Amino acid sequence: MPIMNWTHPDNLAHDYPLFRVGPFGCGLCGQNQSTNPKSGELKYSINGNSRLSSEQQKQYEDQGFIIIKNLIPKHDIEKYSKRFHDIASRRVPTPPGLVVQKEVKAAKESQSENSVYKLWDLFNDDQLFDYCLHPRLLPYVEAFCGPNVMAVHTMLINKPPDSGANSSRHPLHQDMHLVPITPADRIVVAWTALEAVNRANGCLSVIAGTHKGPLLEHDYPRWEGGFNALYQGVKDMTGSENRVHIEADAGDCLLFHPNLIHGSGANRSQGYRKAITCHFAASDYDYVDVKDTIHESAANEVLAMLDRKFGHKFDKYYVWLCSDRLVQ
Repeated sequence: MPIMNWTHPDNLAHDYPLFRVGPFGCGLCGQNQSTNPKSGELKYSINGNSRLSSEQQKQYEDQGFIIIKNLIPKHDIEKYSKRFHDIASRRVPTPPGLVVQKEVKAAKESQSENSVYKLWDLFNDDQLFDYCLHPRLLPYVEAFCGPNVMAVHTMLINKPPDSGANSSRHPLHQDMHLVPITPADRIVVAWTALEAVNRANGCLSVIAGTHKGPLLEHDYPRWEGGFNALYQGVKDMTGSENRVHIEADAGDCLLFHPNLIHGSGANRSQGYRKAITCHFAASDYDYVDVKDTIHESAANEVLAMLDRKFGHKFDKYYVWLCSDRLVQ
């Protein structure tokens, strides 16, 4: 299996009702008003953008991902890492609305860097949401989403040393399973390493070219060691011969299509593996009504988690409207 040392799905063509979502609210749409390029032009990035080289565009078209070396400066990486540590270790109060999730095997432990595996809805913390507004990142995002951009799903992911149960693994999956919006081709995921990432501490691996395929059915893996909440994977996954392991230094940014199949291994080191990530979308995206669709089980699980966390019943549309932010 090759190691990348940094050197389609088609749009969701569902007949589901769609909800127009943007900076000023949403409404029921009769059809998806896609901003896809014309036939014969680039499908997964914006034609004529000045940020990507022709080689980068070709790799993204063919493989569904590119890597930008040293994109986020060291002082910002240190700021995000320190903020995570301060929140996870309760050195500062948890900002209202920021969701803190514990690793499944550390659920009964006190909250610390060793037990927290994820912060999400980073827009509730100005220091962490600064990543989604970063002036070095947004020009690359524009190359995929166009000039008007929303941050729609934000996380800081921590992978503590594995307890021995391999529960720190993340099965091979597609992010569109958890992101019920369209068009998929005007969404890009920006995943930035906060420290050195390698196979020993559970780097990402991707199945090159799978962004050209459909959104597949997901389910929880049949793992004896357990798994973390929402860590569902492609059901009956086969054919991973095009797997590429993404090894990175702090500040390196992986940009990938939301339907690209990817996952990560267990952290077998004695250190941590952290990354900060944002799913960006063109601001005129449509929301897919998840009822009776492939998205429904994951959406219901998210709502149940929020209900337990905040003691309040949330509406799935309200959750999405409150989770996106116009960034450009």
